[in-house]
Amino acid sequence: MKKFQVMLLAALTATMIFGCGKSDDNAITGISAEKIESSTQAASASDTASTASSEDVPPAAGMVRSPFTNEWEDEDVAKTRPLAVMYPINKEAQPQYGLSNVAVFYEIMEEGSMSRQMGILENWQKLDRIGNIRSIRDYFVYAALEYDPIIIHFGGPELYVKDILTREDVQNLNGVGGVMGSAYGAFYRVPAGSTSEHTAFTDGEHVVAAAKEAGFQLEHRDYYYGKSHFQFANESSPNTLSAYSDAVDATDIDMAGCYPVTKSALKYNADDHLYYKTLYGQKQVDAETKEQLSFSNVLIERAYYEVRDAHGYLAFQMHDTTRDGYFITQGKMIHVTWKKEAIGDTQADYSPTRFFDDNGKEITVNTGRTMVFVIEEDNTFKVNGEVVKYRN
Repeated sequence: MKKFQVMLLAALTATMIFGCGKSDDNAITGISAEKIESSTQAASASDTASTASSEDVPPAAGMVRSPFTNEWEDEDVAKTRPLAVMYPINKEAQPQYGLSNVAVFYEIMEEGSMSRQMGILENWQKLDRIGNIRSIRDYFVYAALEYDPIIIHFGGPELYVKDILTREDVQNLNGVGGVMGSAYGAFYRVPAGSTSEHTAFTDGEHVVAAAKEAGFQLEHRDYYYGKSHFQFANESSPNTLSAYSDAVDATDIDMAGCYPVTKSALKYNADDHLYYKTLYGQKQVDAETKEQLSFSNVLIERAYYEVRDAHGYLAFQMHDTTRDGYFITQGKMIHVTWKKEAIGDTQADYSPTRFFDDNGKEITVNTGRTMVFVIEEDNTFKVNGEVVKYRN
């Protein structure tokens, strides 16, 4: 297997978007009279305009749509940079604090057949506890940057993470301090005085104070933040994937083939149109709210990967041109490809990962949280009991 250079994410040569799905053409039938047709079209246009207009009206003054969930939130929350929090996924580390504020959640493999999680948290400043918190890998950093976050972590393998974390634009709070960033007093242990794993925490007040001491800007930085991430469907007419003739039922998502220890899985609830996450066969919940982690959208990215060394550290190619993937929502699934701008330009690192259907059109996701599974490209997972393999 060819070796990565010190910088993990040198872009691969561009390839053409591939796939076999197709969308059904919209058609209006059974209308022959010109007057009726004209009236129907006018009424339809009026209804559409009315719906769009009503969806643009905030429920209260000073509220705007979240760029990451499309849900209404205070304008101050939308202006504030999110946190990218590294959560351990070990069984003994559950449950964890802050999950109810997750907008986008990642799970990616690390060494030792274990995966790790990263939550992109909005509206975090009033949280009384966040964590527990563990170490980061460089591919998580690249996944995080497209949200212009403050990164919260407890160390990491210096050989592979130092270069990206010490870049001037990458702002992080590091619980162990050192060359990969300072703690600035952001972290504490529960119970106090403990030095064991899974006991490091922070909270909104500590992060605000630490960020100010570090000189980090709390509001989004214009140069790095494009104010557009996902393309959202209207809430009143969600994307049911009914336009895709090759969409398949997807109510039970079994990721054990990709995450053999945690056996992460999702089960769809048709009543609220959400996918509920489990780990080790148990509900994954927020320790404070007891709320089970749930998502409106699920994105699966197959990524090129390599084993870096004898310790088993992995490298994932988070910048690429056309890679295999899937989009799951509303109980259905379609094949997609994903694209992330090539490394080299600092702004490119902050650009969103885009997902395209097999016609080359960018997908629209539904309002709510999004789960992102980044998996080794040759791994398999199951949807409704059927194995989903890599499309060469």
